[in-house]
Amino acid sequence: MPKTIDPKLLKILACPVCKRDIKLKGNKLICVNCGHHYPIVNGIPHMLPDELR
Repeated sequence: MPKTIDPKLLKILACPVCKRDIKLKGNKLICVNCGHHYPIVNGIPHMLPDELR
């Protein structure tokens, strides 16, 4: 099972908090605007806002 995100998927994902672009850094997705970070577990991004984690 892949441990990273497909580049095509990365292009369409957005931060659930501010709706801006995200970038891949290591095994996390990081919002370029607000700085929220989201872990990738077994190739699946866990993109819940802090209050729902």
